Amino acid sequence: DLLALSRLEGSPPPSLDEWSSVRLLLAQCENEAKALAAQMQPEGAAPLHLHFPDAADLLQAGDIAGNVGELHSALSNLVSNAVRYTPAGGSITVTWQPQANGSARFAVQDTGMGIAAEHIPRLTERFYRADRSRSRETGGTGLGLAIVKHALQRHGAELQISSQQGKGSEFAVLFPAQRLRHTPAG
Repeated sequence: DLLALSRLEGSPPPSLDEWSSVRLLLAQCENEAKALAAQMQPEGAAPLHLHFPDAADLLQAGDIAGNVGELHSALSNLVSNAVRYTPAGGSITVTWQPQANGSARFAVQDTGMGIAAEHIPRLTERFYRADRSRSRETGGTGLGLAIVKHALQRHGAELQISSQQGKGSEFAVLFPAQRLRHTPAG
């Protein structure tokens, strides 16, 4: 993870010539989330409720420009964090919403334990953990959100985090219009 972060920090921004399907990118994140949720589900516990956009709803989402590996890593990390931090029987909703100005908003909303307000500004720092006792339970290096932040910044995207303790969190990404190519309806 440290090597990945170093590569991201020392590399030029990805080009606008390499396009990937938003629909396929989100389908890959969905498959990984379902597998992780099944793996983490305690025996006899209620399953997590995972809600992703329907493939048909994503037909007009079009394509996104950039390094598909970095984009996948960032979006997948946000989804897998939601799976790890949402208790059995909880709900995770992933959305992709084109905006009027040509940009798009990707969001992962969960009904997990939430994050105290004082921790939110520091979540994307290297090795920062809001709850150190959970690191053993959920694994990870404490670098995931730092990697997400750098990968997104390289694509001109902005990470927004909102949370309420006991109610859940939302991690949203605003992708700029110049990195998106929408498919016309019809």
